[in-house]
Amino acid sequence: MKINHLGVAVKNLEETLKFYHETLGLPLKGIEEVADQKVRVAMLPTGESKIELLEPTDPESPIAKFMEKRGPGIHHIAVTVDDVEAEFARLKEAGVRFIGDKPTVGAGGSKVIFIHPKSTNGVLLELCEKHD
Repeated sequence: MKINHLGVAVKNLEETLKFYHETLGLPLKGIEEVADQKVRVAMLPTGESKIELLEPTDPESPIAKFMEKRGPGIHHIAVTVDDVEAEFARLKEAGVRFIGDKPTVGAGGSKVIFIHPKSTNGVLLELCEKHD
């Protein structure tokens, strides 16, 4: 497994991009809306990984609720797996708790599922199948 990206919850995507893209000079791979998750996402490659900026599009979205409790900041760590379905089945069999009952389509069209922080000692961990 390798780190695919770090998910960062932000209040305003454009304002945050001024720092990451314009000031730091990280390339902007693109911005997309992930309707199922109620977020707009900006991907900024950095080495072999990416920084994923997440702006809620609805006050009831998981990112909006996260920011209500904790404020903006690191939301999750995503790791790349070869087969998210197989990892989901293997880890579920081992007693790992997940958010959701099956993988879904995330940013960039990749299959994803989140491991509940209660199974990871407090870190929201995303399993992300590479999508070309």
